[in-house]
Amino acid sequence: MGKPENIVPAAAGLRQTEFGIDGMTCASCVARVEKALARVPGVVSASVNLATERASISADAAVGIQALQAAVVKAGYALRQQTVRLKIDGMTCASCVARVEKALGRVPGVVSAAVNLATETAEVVTTSPDVAALQAAVARAGYAASLPSDESAPDGSHALPAWWPVALAVALSLPLALPMAAMLWGAHWMLPGWLQWALATPVQFWLGARFYVAGWKALRAGAGNMDLLVALGTSAAYGLSLFQWLAAGPDAMPHLYFEASAVVITLVLLGKWLEARAKRQTTEAIRALNALRPDTARVRRDGQDIEMPLAQVRVGDVVVIRPGERVPVDGVVIEGASQVDESLITGESLPVARHVDDPVTGGAVNGEGLLLVRTTAVGTETVLARIVRLVESAQSKKAPIQRLVDRVSAVFVPVVIAAAAITFAGWMLAGGDWQNALLNAVAVLVIACPCALGLATPTAIMVGTGVAARHGILIKDAEALEIAHRIGVVAFDKTGTLTEGRPELVAAETGTPDGGGRAGLLALAAAIQAGSEHPLARAVLDAARREGVSPPQASDVSAVAGRGIAARVEGRALRLGSSRFMDELGVERGTLAARAAQLESAGRTVSWLADVTDTPRLSGLLAFGDTIKPSALRAVQRLNAQGVRTVLVSGDNRGAAGAVAAELGMDDVRAEVLPEHKAEVIAELRRGGTVVAMVGDGINDAPALAAADVGIAMSTGTDVAMHAAGITLMQGDPARVADAIDISRRTYRKIRQNLFWAFAYNVVGIPLAALGLLSPVIAGAAMAFSSFSVVSNALLLRRWKAGG
Repeated sequence: MGKPENIVPAAAGLRQTEFGIDGMTCASCVARVEKALARVPGVVSASVNLATERASISADAAVGIQALQAAVVKAGYALRQQTVRLKIDGMTCASCVARVEKALGRVPGVVSAAVNLATETAEVVTTSPDVAALQAAVARAGYAASLPSDESAPDGSHALPAWWPVALAVALSLPLALPMAAMLWGAHWMLPGWLQWALATPVQFWLGARFYVAGWKALRAGAGNMDLLVALGTSAAYGLSLFQWLAAGPDAMPHLYFEASAVVITLVLLGKWLEARAKRQTTEAIRALNALRPDTARVRRDGQDIEMPLAQVRVGDVVVIRPGERVPVDGVVIEGASQVDESLITGESLPVARHVDDPVTGGAVNGEGLLLVRTTAVGTETVLARIVRLVESAQSKKAPIQRLVDRVSAVFVPVVIAAAAITFAGWMLAGGDWQNALLNAVAVLVIACPCALGLATPTAIMVGTGVAARHGILIKDAEALEIAHRIGVVAFDKTGTLTEGRPELVAAETGTPDGGGRAGLLALAAAIQAGSEHPLARAVLDAARREGVSPPQASDVSAVAGRGIAARVEGRALRLGSSRFMDELGVERGTLAARAAQLESAGRTVSWLADVTDTPRLSGLLAFGDTIKPSALRAVQRLNAQGVRTVLVSGDNRGAAGAVAAELGMDDVRAEVLPEHKAEVIAELRRGGTVVAMVGDGINDAPALAAADVGIAMSTGTDVAMHAAGITLMQGDPARVADAIDISRRTYRKIRQNLFWAFAYNVVGIPLAALGLLSPVIAGAAMAFSSFSVVSNALLLRRWKAGG
């Protein structure tokens, strides 16, 4: 790549920065952004171009992108940002993570960088996606960065199995360790010094070369890591043995420690191999989802079925899906009928029926019927691709608890090296035996384990989000997963969340004899709602179609937020909506008021039609019935069993909302809540520090979903709701809310267990080693298996089952 896009040479001491700005519409916007940027301390000049929507700033080198971004945001605009995912090679512990993040954060234009040790990836938010600059920064820190899909590098790693260095190290170290083991049974024999040296040297400098290379890179970058600790510790034991052997003369048999250096390296290599195998299992969910994508699709063109690569399929193409085949694209059935298995996408165990005009999702398995599907989404826009992106993003982000670990990791290696130096000095002062002092210092170096600290949180999050995704629960980020374990109140929207969201018209009554009867009322209501996608509108239109009512043409149709709809039909101004809307219009409901109260007490939703051309006058009422979802009662019962309080928040009338709440055993009902006031209800529930989740499915739920500590959206609802939510339920099943809380609690428990063990290894092990109570070999074994045990503990989450 060439020169970075966002950095241009400037006068000495100054740096020229460029970035895109979103949200500008006119010249006054340009002036406001320029003024905001000019006020940032250190900025010499700022120029904004409306045509290119870019800003060019000349500023001191010390002025960071964050300060410029804050100024732009404060002015009411946003920096144009992109997210770049990189694969990072060479990281071994939490200290490496901190160093790579710091290196990426120093690249001009980078807003944030999050590195995940478990996935060995970095997610960089930048104003200019200059991959070359990011790769160079990572290389300077002592690591290698590549794009995840970059396969240009020759891959020699598969020439031999990954376990061969471990096997060879074991073969070379075993003869050194056997005499030490024999001493436990009273046998005293040692290999000749030259043979010990011959066996230990290839382990130390060939198989253990990775520790020297990575340790040296860390040292050059002015930091430390696990490799540096292993290299220092084993080199000290090896060097002491070599000195003793050479100084003793040909006939003497001094005490040598070649077995300590060789066995420690062998154990660390074994631990790393086991850890890599376990880490691969944590990404199983992503691999399973990616495996759902077929490589080819059968497209019907000009009457011919042509098999072609999936990348060549376009929106609008007709795809032929035979029985037993996997659905290659998102689309709508235009011919045929079948049962489709969507279990790996939605978590729904039973196949679902699909007929003409029904949607199908790429990755699902077709049952016994032949389907012709018109493609609606391909590639990165399919539901499956979005799910994979969501899970990958959740797994790459950090949980808030990880920040504590990062702070510890930043100082961990220097503190351990200092502890080893103090141990050596202390033993020298206490007894003067420098060999013993050195061995105890070596034990301190090799027992210290920053790896377990770095893996404790991300591995649990990866397994937790992965197993949740396989059960149709998509968790957008680690923060939502961590917060969800503390949920104390769940607020449910009613329509489409606890009910099916497919209401039917159960009554249409006029208040006056000259009102045109049911057919006239239905015709006017259908005319007003002809272009609406609202569930109540669909119910009216379906009823009109069934009863053969032809609605007239409506004009000037407009929605009145939270109240209803206004329109003009046949020259008359009509209003259709809620009781609140009628009250505001001053419409008297007369004899129909009692009938409405009766319907509402039976759980019906009532809408009113009024003519406001002259004096506001009631035309009639429409009553709708919606079926409660079969799993709604179980959802509420399971949440109550978890100690979570449930609240119903609905824009519906008090009678309809109360009837649903009574049937489900919910005693807290907030009815007739306007969309803009739902967020206020959530804020009220959050008072006193209670963690509140909001469950909804519609556009009108989006503000409340965003206002809640955790937003939970039904995938059967709108994209807006899913975007605002931290968790999405793929089935639209309210019982999955309890599952989401359960997997969150279990994941957080694993995080705490992992962090306890990771800290315990170091807090207990380092003092024991310093006191001379652990040999370097035992210390090395403890360090090697600490990481493996942390990852293995996280993998136990894979046993989790929904409904448990």
